Parts: sequence; structure tokens; C-alpha cells
Amino acid sequence: MSVLTKKRPTENTLIRARITLPVAKWAETRKALRALKVKIEEEDELIPWREAFPDLKDEDMPGLHLQTARNYCGLTQVALSQKTGIPQRHLSEMENGKRPIGKKLARTLAEILKTNYRFFL
Repeated sequence: MSVLTKKRPTENTLIRARITLPVAKWAETRKALRALKVKIEEEDELIPWREAFPDLKDEDMPGLHLQTARNYCGLTQVALSQKTGIPQRHLSEMENGKRPIGKKLARTLAEILKTNYRFFL
């Protein structure tokens, strides 16, 4: 005996997909998507980082780079202080833009943090 069943709801369900591709491939991709009757919504949600963080000044960047590199390496200020011989208080002041990072210290920090010393100048 046959029993009627409900139709699966997935046949008419929509999904939202996002793609990232080179600009040179966009025309070809758009043509292929239109052939499949895919609705295309172009979003321009990217904005320059300076617009997103207007309070961030150029003089804050070396400290921000130092803090980011230190966190990326999984080091605390105390651990970095022990590795470099720079007092932890000074590292905190450098990260907060209250103490400049000289070229010699930048090279020392860059060696430990495996990055280019110019990020800290």
C-alpha cells in the first residue's frame, strides 16, 4: 500500500553564498551564475581601515605593531621582557605610545618576534 509523504522543503529553500575571486574572473563568473539563474547581489562592504578606526594616529602604530606581534607569538609583556632584557614597564609604555622605540630596541624586538624591525619605528 502506497502512503503519501510530504515533499522535502529543501527543494525551494534558498542559501546565501559569498565568493571571493580575482576581478579579471568576475565577468566570466557572473555570466555562468546568470546562466544558472542565480540571483546576484553585489556588496561593497569593505572600507579603508582608517575610516573604520579614525581615532588611530600614525604615532600609535609602532606600539600597536609591537602589541600585535607579541600577542601573535603568544608572549606576555613579562615573557618578552625576560627574553629581551627590556623592563616590562618600558614595554607597556612602548605599546601605549608613551615611550618611543629606538632603532636598536626595534632590532632586538624584531629578532625575538620574528618580524621586520621597521614595523616598530
